[in-house]
Amino acid sequence: MGFFTELFSRPRPREEARYRAALAVLHAMSNADRADVNIRPADFPRIAREMAVR
Repeated sequence: MGFFTELFSRPRPREEARYRAALAVLHAMSNADRADVNIRPADFPRIAREMAVR
């Protein structure tokens, strides 16, 4: 049980906040904007991870 306590009590890395922000930006895009850059909703997690690392 100590593992779960440690898992949830650790501070999140800085990339986590940037990942969430990038995901919010991707979700805020209109369908026309997504079509312009050829992004599908299934690609959002991968793209957000790449954006968070930069």
